Amino acid sequence: MADPYFDLIMNEDLANNEYPKDLEAVQASDGHKCLMAQVMTKELWEKLKDHKTASAGWTLARAINTGTCYPSSFVGCHAGDLESYTDYKELFYPVIEMYHKGYKTDGSMKHVTDMDVEKITTGLGDTTQAKIISTRIRTARNLKMFPLNPGGTKETRLEIADLMEKVFATLEGDLAGKFYRHTSMTPGETQNLVDWHFLFRGKDKMQAASGYHADWPHGRGIFVSADEKFLLWINEGDHIRIISMEQGGDVKSVFSRLSRGVAAIEAGLKAVTGRDDVYMHDEILGKIACCPSNLGTCMRGSVHILVPKLIAKIGFDEIDKIARGMNCQARGSSGEHSEVIDRIDIFNSAVMQSALDVHIHDTLPTQGPSHTAVYNTFV
Repeated sequence: MADPYFDLIMNEDLANNEYPKDLEAVQASDGHKCLMAQVMTKELWEKLKDHKTASAGWTLARAINTGTCYPSSFVGCHAGDLESYTDYKELFYPVIEMYHKGYKTDGSMKHVTDMDVEKITTGLGDTTQAKIISTRIRTARNLKMFPLNPGGTKETRLEIADLMEKVFATLEGDLAGKFYRHTSMTPGETQNLVDWHFLFRGKDKMQAASGYHADWPHGRGIFVSADEKFLLWINEGDHIRIISMEQGGDVKSVFSRLSRGVAAIEAGLKAVTGRDDVYMHDEILGKIACCPSNLGTCMRGSVHILVPKLIAKIGFDEIDKIARGMNCQARGSSGEHSEVIDRIDIFNSAVMQSALDVHIHDTLPTQGPSHTAVYNTFV
């Protein structure tokens, strides 16, 4: 029996290559926020429903399955390969512009990723530093030699894991560490990674509906440096997620490690494969990701902050509303949908644009919100 938390289960109409009645019902309702549902039309469906991309054979039905099955999904569509974004650009480009507000996909804007740590210029006050429990910055990359994971197979995921294991052997200094495969880690190793909040475990219906978790847990793994400040997730969603993290609020230190790590991983990939072009990239969209929300820098920075007074006085929903007004989001410190007690995770939702800002202040706003800068870096 199929498990909706891991297996790809297609909407019945989409499985028959028909415009889904469930999507029509959502589109006829008031207040739905799914971006795919706002863009998708019967006319566009009829135009593109029989097309398949060259690399992964990705179809429009596969692209919109998540938002059709789970209309609460904010984006609601996924790519199966690089060509998905161009072959189905009449769907994806409007969604991209709606999510990444201010970014244009008409060719008038070109994406640039800048990981120069010296461009971090904002300092942190003592009050802000005292509230920051930990800082994490991550980015994602997808390998040009393979389809994106929603359009991939068990074999491609295993090939990616095998390739990355060779790359990890090239890492030196504070970036060196150990690669744990989900299929072979011991119970003790698994528990340690869970206790450290490092391990990803799948079990997400919306991600499963895109094909993220197909053939779980094969081809999945996590790399952890000896000092536990540099991590990589392999085939969680995108091929590679590169993470730099540490206790406290030293954003410059965290970003410096990430920048060095990204460069070292790319150098290792080039050395192992003999290729100069190892990552999926588009001149307009930037670094390619499975979900349109992660295009561009594919980067998110987050801080776990201790704000019990703010939570008690205005509540989590109001904090999230303030954060969203600054292209950020709030969630429980243990991840999306987790319980909020005295601390929250604030992270940037906009990853296409150049400036990344996160702000928070543990006071009750009087005449409008009061915020203290946590960091301002260029990516």
